[in-house]
Amino acid sequence: MASIALKSFIGLRQTATEKTHFTMQAKPVSPKPSNHRTLQVKAAKTSPKVTGRNLRVAVIGGGPAGGAAAETLAKGGVETFLIERKMDNCKPCGGAIPLCMVGEFDLPLDIIDRRVTKMKMISPSNVAVDIGQTLKPHEYIGMVRREVLDQYLRNRASENGATVINGLFLKMDKPGDGEAPYVLHYTEYDGKAGGAGVKKTMEVDAVIGADGANSRVAKSIDAGDYEYAIAFQERIKIPDDKMVYYENLAEMYVGDDVSPDFYGWVFPKCDHVAVGTGTVTHKGDIKKFQLATRNRANDKILGGKILRVEAHPIPEHPRPRRLAGRVALVGDAAGYVTKCSGEGIYFAAKSGRMCAEAIVEGSENGKRMVNEADLRTYLEKWDKTYWPTYKVLDVLQKVFYRSNPAREAFVEMCADEYVQKMTFDSYLYKRVVPGNPWEDLKLAVNTIGSLVRANALRREMEKINV
Repeated sequence: MASIALKSFIGLRQTATEKTHFTMQAKPVSPKPSNHRTLQVKAAKTSPKVTGRNLRVAVIGGGPAGGAAAETLAKGGVETFLIERKMDNCKPCGGAIPLCMVGEFDLPLDIIDRRVTKMKMISPSNVAVDIGQTLKPHEYIGMVRREVLDQYLRNRASENGATVINGLFLKMDKPGDGEAPYVLHYTEYDGKAGGAGVKKTMEVDAVIGADGANSRVAKSIDAGDYEYAIAFQERIKIPDDKMVYYENLAEMYVGDDVSPDFYGWVFPKCDHVAVGTGTVTHKGDIKKFQLATRNRANDKILGGKILRVEAHPIPEHPRPRRLAGRVALVGDAAGYVTKCSGEGIYFAAKSGRMCAEAIVEGSENGKRMVNEADLRTYLEKWDKTYWPTYKVLDVLQKVFYRSNPAREAFVEMCADEYVQKMTFDSYLYKRVVPGNPWEDLKLAVNTIGSLVRANALRREMEKINV
């Protein structure tokens, strides 16, 4: 028998401070000519069976992460409880989802408001570049309303056996030993407006925290803080003749006026547009940036009526800790929002599903107790799969969002068909696409040229201002 220690990954950074031990059984296979043996390693099941019931798991939060997790758990034989306070949640979110999510999560087309096939990237000096030239006929970016998508995923989880509770999670009592239950404290509501709610408790074997950037589950396990952005969005009903312009088109605005470190957007919905912006570094100026975004798009949204105003924090990087005992974080609660693009819907749903799959597998479809090692397989798989994507987008944000000249260079670069193909292939199918070496070299040269030209323009503008 051999004992093998596996290094953990916390906050998408490999650490050697924590070690999880498994008992392994080594089985030799046919020796190679070099006389070296290759070992086939299989983990032995040591977790006790759950008697008289199935494994019980609570999912806190009913957004894409919570809905996907609850459905996967329920399908996998786990007794599942999903607790969500706001059943009509309209999170201030651009609502863009990649094509792969439609297929992976079997989303019906009638919950997708718009199929965007064209985008305009608009520079600080209002130079507009059309993006989407490389899309194939069947490819598009889906635009959804969060209240529609979230409700659909929760309903599907319920149809597969999950118990959905309209409740507010308050706190949880941690178990005294390795197999004792977690005791959750929450307030349950009956759905009537203005109701005070009823204080209740629930005992479960494991908890998935899918309760967003202000996660109470994260606080309960001392997951640590992270930097966050404020997203501000207005839903605007514009005249029908102007809505035709946005039928399958989305716009992104960059510049110090709309955000010093992010971008402004106009994304089409079913019968209105979502106009918004975000910032990490200048949160107090968010309304000023929002006004600038509206002014930039003014001619195209003129005569519009504001239907709803929304604001919400968005994490900028993963939390220092995403797992403790039998509690794991997913989605915004874990910090899974990408730099540069600010995308989080797909990664929320994907992380919820992956975490639930690890629990289903570790519990043998709800028949055995799980432990931290079972949940850690989710983190290791997540980090291995998506670490490159987060790093690439982090670098892009640092290079191209740091100044207006850099943003001008970025927009100029977006006109290149090779850049568009690489960008859309990576976004639509959620993989870092390997490039063509020759095209990559040309892109590097063109990027340097764009940056040089942009800085030269900046120097000339400074002379004029003097």
